[in-house]
Formats: sequence, C-alpha cells, structure tokens
Amino acid sequence: MNKSTRFMQFIGGKNLIFSLLTLILIGLAVIIYNKISFVFHPLVVVLSTVTPPVILAFIAFYLLNPVVNLLEKVRIKRLWGIIIIIIAFTGAVTGLLMLTIPTIEQQIKDLIANFPVYIEKINESVHQYVSNSFFETYYNEARDWVEANLGDIPGTIMNSFGDAIDGIASFASTVTTIVVSLITFPFVLFFLLKDGERFKTYFLSLFPKKFRNDMANILHNMDTQVGSYIQGQIFVALCIGVLLLIGYLIIGLEYAIVLAIVAAVTSVVPYLGPVIAITPAIIIALVTSPWMLLKLSIVWAVVQFSEGHFISPNVMGKTMQIHPLTIMFVLLIAGKLFGIVGVILGIPGYAIAKVLVQYFFTKFKIRYNYYYQEGYDFSKDVKK
Repeated sequence: MNKSTRFMQFIGGKNLIFSLLTLILIGLAVIIYNKISFVFHPLVVVLSTVTPPVILAFIAFYLLNPVVNLLEKVRIKRLWGIIIIIIAFTGAVTGLLMLTIPTIEQQIKDLIANFPVYIEKINESVHQYVSNSFFETYYNEARDWVEANLGDIPGTIMNSFGDAIDGIASFASTVTTIVVSLITFPFVLFFLLKDGERFKTYFLSLFPKKFRNDMANILHNMDTQVGSYIQGQIFVALCIGVLLLIGYLIIGLEYAIVLAIVAAVTSVVPYLGPVIAITPAIIIALVTSPWMLLKLSIVWAVVQFSEGHFISPNVMGKTMQIHPLTIMFVLLIAGKLFGIVGVILGIPGYAIAKVLVQYFFTKFKIRYNYYYQEGYDFSKDVKK
C-alpha cells in the first residue's frame, strides 16, 4: 500500500504531480512567448480591433436586454422586439444629438476660447492675494520653477516635431478605431440580443459535463454583478447629469450643458469622477463671482446628497458588495496598469475576478472540511 498523509491527500495526492507539471509547462509557455512575442503581433492587432466594439455592444446589451425580455413577455417575438428597441434607441439618440449638438458645439468653442482667460484671471487673483503675505515667497518659488521648466514649451515642441508625426499617426489610428467601433458595434449588439443564450449554451458545451453546472453558476453570478453595475452606473450618471443641468441653469452658470455632460460622463468613475467634473465648474464660478461659487457649492451639495442617499442606494443596491476603500485601490491599480481604460473597466473586472475567487475559495473550504473533518479515515482515498 502506498504511504500517504492527510495533507498530501488534501493538496491532491498523485494529482499534485500533474498539477506541478502543468504549472511548469505554463511557465515555459510564458518564457517562450516573451522571446517570440513579435510572432503574435497580428493576433494583438486583431484583438485590439475587435475588443472596443464588443465592449460597447455588451454595455448596450445590458441596457437593452431587459427591455427586449419585457417585450418578449408581452408576446412580441424577440426578433421584432430587438428591431423595435434598436430603431427606437437609435432614433432617440439621433434626435437628442440633433437638438443639442449646435448648442453644445457653440459652448465648447466658447469654453476653449475663454478658458485661458479664466486661468489668467485666477492667477492674477492669487498673485494679488499672496502679495506681501506669508505665502509670497513660496508663490514666487513656484512661479520661477514653472517658468524655468515649462517656459520653453515652443522650443520643446519644435524639438519634438518628429515625435509629433508619430503622434498624428497614432491619433489617426485612434480615430479610425473609434469610427470602426461605432459602425460595427450595432451588428454585434444585434446578435448578442438575438443569440445570447445560444452563445452561452455553446460556451458551456466546451466544458466536461461534470463542470457545466459550476460554470453555469459562475457565468450567472458574473452576469448579475457586471449587468447590475453597468445598468446602475449609467442610470446614476444620467440622473447626475440631468440634476446638475437643472441646477446650473437655475443659478445661471455659463456652459451649463457642457459642464453637465462632463459630470455625467466622468461620474461612471467612482470617487475620482466627481473631482474631475467639478474642477472646470469651480474655475468658471471663481471667475464669475464669489456669489456664483457659493451657488455652485449649494447645487453640488444637493446633487451629491441626492445621489448618495437616494439614487445610488436604490439603483445600485448592495449587488456589488465592494468596500469603498477596495474600490479606491482597484481604481489606482487599474489606472496605473491600463490607463483610462483600466479606470473605467477596473470595477467590472474586479467583480468578475471576485466571482472566480469566491468560487475557488468555496471549493477549497469544501475540500478542507472533507479531508480534515473529525474522524475522517484518509487511507480510504489511497490507492492500494
């Protein structure tokens, strides 16, 4: 009889050798990939081209799929329901853009033209405030540093003209990717809405039968977590944008529509979004008058109170169950690794990873309780 121990059986017994060999092979594959990564460049290009429209399609899928399911319940065929929803959604977005684009365009032009003036006025106000005060020395040192390090920006730009060409090429590539994504994502969305269950069934069929139930539960939990987050965040962002627009119009703040749109878009990023959104509004209010700054503070306080105590708790609920401190760390790490894309997709990615970790931890606990229960005879699992 082969000798064994409870711990050896717990960590896999003879299967441990197979697991170690698998890890070694994975490590070798990573090392080989690192040496010949250029071979996979076409695959990277394909993935970078396909990923944006797929992400956009999934976001729209989570928004529109509940409506399609509702239409299906009232005996409207799914295909017709999808067509109706897509046409209505496209028409609503197009109509809204046609009505608001002229105003938004004019406000953006005025804001871009006047923003340097606003910054200069703030600098003059700060200079007058710190003159002949305790802070004057520090202010002068900071100004000298800026002039020494940033004063020769035109020369730096000319010296970097070669890099600018690459930047233009990169910008053109980015614009092309955006255009292609916007054109292709409705088709991806259509087939996701139409054949989403078929895709899920096919994906599950790729796994052995004994793993399919577990995999189905994992997919269900991921779908619940990510779907609830996307639906909730977009609805909350829409509410914030509308409330701020109303508030800005009431207090008479300039560029109300643009500032409200900026706030709505950036609010999809937890904690960091409001800070980014309020900065241009504060600058404009400071230049306008102290009274405008006070009114802006009241509007933001009311909107943030409404969002924190009424909108988010009822819309988001406790589906995500992520501690605020965890969210902050996730945003910092994801932003450092993947930039703005990481900041936007960090929380859904964390939710997916959390589902997987919870599943494996549950399996670990079951296995631990099985092998370490009181009175367990581990010799029965040892092959003779």
